[in-house]
Amino acid sequence: MKLNCVVVDDSTIHRITIAKLVNEHPDLNLIGDFSNASETRNCILNKSIDLLFLDIEMPVQSGFDLLDGLKVRPQIIFVSAKSDYALRAFDYAALDYLHKPVTKDRFEKAVQKAIEMSQMRKETPEEEGDFIFVKSNLKNLKIYINRIKWVEAFGDYIKINTEEGTHLVLSTMKSFAEELPADKFLRVHKSYIINIDRVEKFNSRVAEIAGTQIPLSRNKKEDLANALNNRT
Repeated sequence: MKLNCVVVDDSTIHRITIAKLVNEHPDLNLIGDFSNASETRNCILNKSIDLLFLDIEMPVQSGFDLLDGLKVRPQIIFVSAKSDYALRAFDYAALDYLHKPVTKDRFEKAVQKAIEMSQMRKETPEEEGDFIFVKSNLKNLKIYINRIKWVEAFGDYIKINTEEGTHLVLSTMKSFAEELPADKFLRVHKSYIINIDRVEKFNSRVAEIAGTQIPLSRNKKEDLANALNNRT
């Protein structure tokens, strides 16, 4: 099954180049190519899009602005002439970051990542529940949301504590929090996000999960109490 793709770039030359590569690839289907965020957003909202080739610097709204306005995002491959945004791209769970001008070989390697990710998602057993993908140790890792116990900040990384162990991921707390369901997870401290269902006990200072005490920021006890009440 082909991946439905959209190409977004305000440069006509670069947009045509990427669109041509998409059309020539046997596993891709070009749904449309656009020069701005507004037209792209309308397309994504009205059609089933699997993969987005996205420029960053565009008039009026940037590629990042476009993604910020989407509740559900397709897989993303950024395409840019600058390397300055590569680190920020991790916040949007980008599959790859292509530098202009894009070569066919580099393009196909990025597309292969998208194909593999799509296959992994289809192979997920329904009984395991919802899941997300993160990049850990240069590999895409599938993590089931209900197995996450808590998440903690670790410099430029985050540590995701699950039933299986701990995973170190390059991301910000804010970005990762947006990937989690708000009714199941609560940010109780600038450095901690907890799975509400995993809380065993708490007081005004800490919440305890699997024997680990997690600090609560000021006034977070009430938020946690309300969240727990809403879960019962």
